[in-house]
This record gives sequence, structure tokens and C-alpha cells, in this order.
Amino acid sequence: MAAPLLALYRRLQRWPAGGWLFSRAVCFKAPYFGSIAPRITLLEVGRCETRIADRRRVHNHIGTVHAIALCNLAELTAGLMTDASIPASMRWIPQGMSVRYLKRAVGPQQAVATPAAPIREATEGYALPVDVTVRDAAGDTVFTAQVDMWVSPKPARAPRS
Repeated sequence: MAAPLLALYRRLQRWPAGGWLFSRAVCFKAPYFGSIAPRITLLEVGRCETRIADRRRVHNHIGTVHAIALCNLAELTAGLMTDASIPASMRWIPQGMSVRYLKRAVGPQQAVATPAAPIREATEGYALPVDVTVRDAAGDTVFTAQVDMWVSPKPARAPRS
């Protein structure tokens, strides 16, 4: 059975504006990500792709995409991939992120997130590193990140009285 987020993505992809609607729904659930106006272009087990347009709201004072906008894009992309990929009995939360700025980020940016280690069901929590690469329209890598996710079993639900 697909994760609820992945099932929603697949269901909305059947509609002409489904990708846009899914991206808006993600930003409704996690409003801060709306600051970069992301578009989720692919979501599947083990992979997520997102993009941001070249808008003034993501620029810094020198007219390039702001470093924190790239960090937001990386965290969003890694989180969506993790949510779509982990077993239903598990949950996740980001623990940290290391980043490298490799080139000035100019124009639209495309992020790809993939797990750097196998995703598994476990009885104890474990660290899951997620690799994110951000490329510009020419395909040049401008930014890389490793987002450290903590994946752990969901707590048992208390019986209803």
C-alpha cells in the first residue's frame, strides 16, 4: 500500500492541473515552504523531484537564488521523498543538513532527492541520509545537500475508551 502522500500525488496526477494542486496542498500543510513556491514534478518511492521558478521573492541582494531558498528546496524535496518511501509503521523528522554551494544559482532550479542508504522497517530509530542535488536550467549542479532524517517506529496508539 502506498503512503498516503504518494497515493494523493498519484490520484491528483490524473487531472490537468493535478501537479499544481498537489504542490499547493503540500504548502498548505507546511506553509513555510510556500515562501519558495515549489512545484513537485515527480514523486515515487526512492525519488522526488521539485523545482522553483526564477522569481524575485527567492533572490538575494545580488540577484541570484538565495542560499536559504536552496536549503528550503532541499529540505522539502528530501522530506517528500522520505514520506513517500518509508514503511507505514515508521515516521520521520529532519535532524540536520550539510550543504555545499558550488555555483551561483541563477534562473529556475531543479532538485532531486534520493536516499543515500537503504530505507527499511525497524523496531528502533535509525539515521537515514538523503542526498539532494540542485541543478540550474543548463543542468549544472549549483548546490548539494545531505539531509539527515531520523526514521523511527510510530508509537502504538492508545486504545479508545
